[in-house]
Amino acid sequence: MYCLVDAVAFYASAEKVFDPAIRSKPVVVLTNNDGCICAICPIARRLNIPKFQPYFKVKHLLAKHKVVIRSSNYELYADLSDKMMNVISRFCDTQHVYSIDEAFLQFNGFTPLINDWHQYGQLIRRTVWRETKLPVGVGFGPTPTLAKAANHAAKKLNGFNGIAVIDSEQARQHILAAMDVADVWGVGKRLAKKLKLLNINSALDLAKQTPKRMKRLFSVVLERTVNELNGIVCLNWDDVRQDKREIFSTRSFGERLTDPVALKTALINHSIIVARKLRQQRSLTKRLLLFVASSPHESHYYKKSLVYELPVSSADSRVFAKAISEIFTQLYQHNVRFYKCGVGALELSSQQFQQPDLFAPSQDNIKLMECLDSINKRYGYDTLTLASQQQSQAWHMKRAFLSPQYTTRWQHLPKISCDL
Repeated sequence: MYCLVDAVAFYASAEKVFDPAIRSKPVVVLTNNDGCICAICPIARRLNIPKFQPYFKVKHLLAKHKVVIRSSNYELYADLSDKMMNVISRFCDTQHVYSIDEAFLQFNGFTPLINDWHQYGQLIRRTVWRETKLPVGVGFGPTPTLAKAANHAAKKLNGFNGIAVIDSEQARQHILAAMDVADVWGVGKRLAKKLKLLNINSALDLAKQTPKRMKRLFSVVLERTVNELNGIVCLNWDDVRQDKREIFSTRSFGERLTDPVALKTALINHSIIVARKLRQQRSLTKRLLLFVASSPHESHYYKKSLVYELPVSSADSRVFAKAISEIFTQLYQHNVRFYKCGVGALELSSQQFQQPDLFAPSQDNIKLMECLDSINKRYGYDTLTLASQQQSQAWHMKRAFLSPQYTTRWQHLPKISCDL
């Protein structure tokens, strides 16, 4: 049996964890630079607030209903995600973290100990709530895709109340018949449109198709999906989530930049993020892609990208920062109001399988990077930084509604006042 545990409106729910005063109020969370709505709590969803709408378009609607607005607090979300995953891991012998707010569980040795899957799901939900104050949906199924479908039913379909179990043919058909084909894991809206032209409208309609026909008409991926919907396990953890083949860090600025120091600082910070992500999945890169751009709505649009070839594959933050300094003058142009920049790592390779070069020794200091990462993980990102990361603060994104970073900054620790 497989299980998918998924937080309900994770960003919005995370904002309520350390602020009990807003737990019964509608809450929305905005994207980078407070641009669009990216998360809506269940209470706010009843107000028909549209998701992914620009904030300025729905500003008056939010004010009318006294909706609490928050900027994206990524530091808080990452820490709460770690806590939630640690709690969930106690309920299975195999866990696969799929994203920041969802994880697959597999019960090999646990299965004989579980008499009632629905009751076990209740235990998972209660424990996660008690220890993290995050609401989650729990779905059980004989394959990862059916577990994902059960999780969808637990959160979106009437009558399930946060837990759904597909452990019989009747339960499978009931849930799949109530699901739109676009809600099937791995299908999406674009493929769903093509399927609906073939009169395949629900998840059950898709499950009734011949796998070989779906492979011939679409892809081997859809063939596997059909088999999984019929209880045949086709996916393993490597299929579910492989190491990334490219890693990017990009972001638009809170305000237009003309200062070369601020732009260079932004690029260096993006390169540090890329280096950290490379180390997390034990990868190295030989090529860095750097780009800068003004807004396409400017009268003189400017965009330029360059590829920097590293002498030796690397994941060292210092090597990346030095590369930015060497190539920056080729990217920067005077009198341009820069709107966005980014750094990407291309042609990734495993850190484990590297052939050293006798004539070009690696400049990476693995122990130093491990020390850097461990300190920042314990005390919060950017506790320890390179000097070149702090040259300017002008490039930071706009977060006018940012809540405190309760778990990663000492000065933001919750304060409790007791009246004697």
